[in-house]
Amino acid sequence: MSIKSIAAKIFARKIYKQTLKWAQKPVETQQKIFKNLIENAQNTEFGKDHHFNQIKTFEDFQKRVPVRDYEDLKPYVDKVVKGESDILWKGKPLYFAKTSGTTSGAKFIPLTKESMPYHIEAARNAILHYINETGKADFVDGKMIFLQGSPILTEKYGIKFGRLSGIVAHFVPKYLQKNRMPSWETNCIEDWETKVDAIVDETIKEDMSVISGIPSWVQMYFERLQQKSGGKKISEIFKNFNLFIYGGVNYEPYRAKFEQMIGKKVDSIELFPASEGFFAYQDSQKEKGMLLLLNSGIFYEFIKADEFFSENSKVYTIGEVEVGVNYVLIISTNAGLWAYNIGDTVRFVSTNPYRLV
Repeated sequence: MSIKSIAAKIFARKIYKQTLKWAQKPVETQQKIFKNLIENAQNTEFGKDHHFNQIKTFEDFQKRVPVRDYEDLKPYVDKVVKGESDILWKGKPLYFAKTSGTTSGAKFIPLTKESMPYHIEAARNAILHYINETGKADFVDGKMIFLQGSPILTEKYGIKFGRLSGIVAHFVPKYLQKNRMPSWETNCIEDWETKVDAIVDETIKEDMSVISGIPSWVQMYFERLQQKSGGKKISEIFKNFNLFIYGGVNYEPYRAKFEQMIGKKVDSIELFPASEGFFAYQDSQKEKGMLLLLNSGIFYEFIKADEFFSENSKVYTIGEVEVGVNYVLIISTNAGLWAYNIGDTVRFVSTNPYRLV
């Protein structure tokens, strides 16, 4: 066992204990987040427009801040994009994550110095929970691939613009740099078809232990690997590949195909990231669902999906949700999204701790 894997186990135990502290006090944790968000945004344009200085309780907030989607929030976002400060959150964001919306065309989601660290920590902590529970840490010595968008960013009014996965690429910790693939040059290739071929050429002879990405991207990577290797299973190409990390879409439609391509069972970790925030990750190989991150600068509200379009539909906070009910996920964040409907529904499978699918 290497020094790196021993250190990973020690660090994993520490993070697990920290997680337990907030997971065992869900309501109190969310109340602290709520209070912090309101206090920090009081002097923003949005905070003044909605009288944040008068908000003492969640009920006060609910009366003043209606649920919004991107189109409703866009007048404020447009001001931030144009370089104005103190609009949705104090100062200016560090980044705008550009996403393609189904109804709004391009969306620009702010990432601030307060919100950005949680995107990085959540992905790291998901792996550390896996190490703590399983005791498996040898994979940290092998090569790891994170299939992601180009890290090339543009800049306007002092704010950088790019895809979330490309932005995150700038925050890979130094201890992973040597193990991480593909190379920076390959990662910067914009055309996806060309990029996948370059990634295959770079990795096919490497000792890949961890493969991560959106399932559709990983499927294309696996298919190209098989073409290049004369039809070998992925487990034959990468004999030490034992951990698959995925997120972004429902994995179930891909599962059978992946198992067939890989050729052996590998452990997996499911993530629930989005440009708007990193909401949950699979914290256990034994339990169903992903742990909702209640201590990550996000205040959560929930509306029952079958009541969402009703007038005066009830909004629930974390202490009020029930197992087995489909909820529309509403968020307020330290990036300046307020009572924001991200367009996803979730269903809790546990409330002790709060795990969802």
